[in-house]
Amino acid sequence: MLDGRGWFMGQALYSKESKISLRWLTFDDVPVDRAFFQARIAAADALRRRALPGETTYRVIHGEADLLPGLVVDRYGDYLSAQFLVKGTEERKEMLADLLVEHFGCKGLVNRSDVGVRALEGLAPEKGVLRGQVPETVSYAEGLVMMRADLLGGQKTGAFLDQRENHVMSAGYATGEALDCFAYVGGFSLQLATRSSKVTAVEISEPAAAQLRANAQANQLGNVDVVAANAFDFLRDAVDEGRRFDTIVLDPPSFAKNKDAVPAALRGYKEINLRAMQLLRPGGYLVTASCTYHVNDERFEEMLDSAAADAKRKVQVVEKRGAGRDHPVLLGLRETRYLKCFVLRAL
Repeated sequence: MLDGRGWFMGQALYSKESKISLRWLTFDDVPVDRAFFQARIAAADALRRRALPGETTYRVIHGEADLLPGLVVDRYGDYLSAQFLVKGTEERKEMLADLLVEHFGCKGLVNRSDVGVRALEGLAPEKGVLRGQVPETVSYAEGLVMMRADLLGGQKTGAFLDQRENHVMSAGYATGEALDCFAYVGGFSLQLATRSSKVTAVEISEPAAAQLRANAQANQLGNVDVVAANAFDFLRDAVDEGRRFDTIVLDPPSFAKNKDAVPAALRGYKEINLRAMQLLRPGGYLVTASCTYHVNDERFEEMLDSAAADAKRKVQVVEKRGAGRDHPVLLGLRETRYLKCFVLRAL
């Protein structure tokens, strides 16, 4: 890539289909070949080995944040789950798959490129086993509990690894009766159950609710009550019934896929957080998250302040968190910082 004077500026992946035509790779005039990507994969994994020593489940490659745009890879022990999201990584898929298997010595590699963002790149969705063999489910540890992930049928690459550290953190605030809304397969619910007397887990998807029940049973956590319901409806009804909880978790899916949807997203966030604040006993904790990139930290906190005012509650901010250390943020690229997680205490 040259500037107007013919001087070398760097190298990038190019796509004529995408709204983002160029995705930066390097300022250096070097071959972008097998050795180039091999070194980038090794550098990305070196961070995880330093930040998470001994862990075998983590995000291996976080796209642009690891200087590998359009490539996302999660590790689940002996198995990898990858997403090839742009034309540049799709064209190099076979080479990248070989490099990943070679570096990690994994038993199987899944292609989970069945995501809508590929359509924006002119690419069709794909899903299947690229290398080796992959079992129906894989197990991995989160704090005191064991979780299971369906690498071919689960959300994202099989599980929400960006919340792993927040899942474990939540156990430290759990006490008494707990409520987990948008519970999916129990990432927060099971952690809360290790400390709480009872956990009500609300999940609208029947298959996810069934897996949550199975996860609770596998961990011998008999204090988890799984409710298959719409979280918005459950929260509203719980307020009307005068119910109260000591710990509440809100971890909804993204409410806005683009900027135009932000006002509606903020209304949705405010509704569930306002209800949660009404349901908290004095001294209770609310762990509330948003994975909506278009709602930044400042707007999310302003929404929480407004919700607290309408709920007529005084609320302390105890922690502000983001994704785990295996999901680094690249300075100057705000898109790599998307997850917000606040720990609040109701006075």
